[in-house]
Amino acid sequence: MSIAEEQSQRGGVTIARLLMSFGPLLFLAALVIVFTVLKPSFIDPINLFNITRQISITGLIALGMTFVILTAGIDLSVGSLLAFCGMVAAVVAKGGTANTLSLSTSGTQGFGWFAALLAAVVVGALAGGVQGFAITRLKVPPFVVTLGGLTVFRGLTLTISNGGPISGFDASMRWFGTGLIGPVPVPAIIFAIAAILCHIVLRYTRYGRAVYAVGGNAEAARLSGLRVDRILVSVYVIVGFFAGLAAFVLSARLNSSEAVAGIGYELTVISAVVIGGTSLFGGIGSVGGTVVGAALIGVLQNGLQFNNVSSYTQSIVIGLILILAVAFDRWLKSRVRR
Repeated sequence: MSIAEEQSQRGGVTIARLLMSFGPLLFLAALVIVFTVLKPSFIDPINLFNITRQISITGLIALGMTFVILTAGIDLSVGSLLAFCGMVAAVVAKGGTANTLSLSTSGTQGFGWFAALLAAVVVGALAGGVQGFAITRLKVPPFVVTLGGLTVFRGLTLTISNGGPISGFDASMRWFGTGLIGPVPVPAIIFAIAAILCHIVLRYTRYGRAVYAVGGNAEAARLSGLRVDRILVSVYVIVGFFAGLAAFVLSARLNSSEAVAGIGYELTVISAVVIGGTSLFGGIGSVGGTVVGAALIGVLQNGLQFNNVSSYTQSIVIGLILILAVAFDRWLKSRVRR
């Protein structure tokens, strides 16, 4: 190989590495510019804060999904689990399933927002732990276990609610979904705090390094002394926890918990993680990338709505972007290896 060819190859690898690191961010910036040109009101602060509120729900679940996908796993049940946790939170907040359609909070004997929040995250974490146990102990693939979970949790939600919503929470609970701290929506602040904590865990703790190790090569991680099964169970507990937290925030925002909540969320969540640069094959990714991926999808959905594109077409666009993101990721990795 000549010197010129070697330098050209090195330059290609450098560009590929830069695209792996900053590609999603550049795409996000390009989307903002395009939508602003089409509709200048797109960058109105009110709309931008509205986007942050919108992405906070799926963003919270995407943080947990990052841990799962980093171990080369997948969780298809997060949308149904969100609905289940939200219904449990509603039952606790209202003190039962009586007067489920009433928006009035008078006369209810609920247990308050804190008990509702605790119930949502505990149920979510336990559900994730059960799925993690099935994956590690019963040796059932994550795809199959969580696909079954998708149906089970939806069925449990419908059973609790008899197919209807539970509505009417007190003002202290609704604040977590509709409140503001200054001009910033409370859900966006919750998402930001959670993202910072997850970033610290993955980047600066022994546990975070173990998650990357298991995703990179599970057998090598086992031989090095890591308890791979425990780590795998723990990541499903984490995504379940975040599904519960997102369920609480969503219920507070809507002032209602619905049996149909979260349908299709698994696609949006997985897309955010993968578009953000986390490899479906494990071992590569970051929380920062997931945040950018979630923002990218939020901007895309909001921008398409601004331009009167139907929700059906939005699903098509997001699905195509997911496929292209995975294909682009594999192409970049092949360039770097070469």
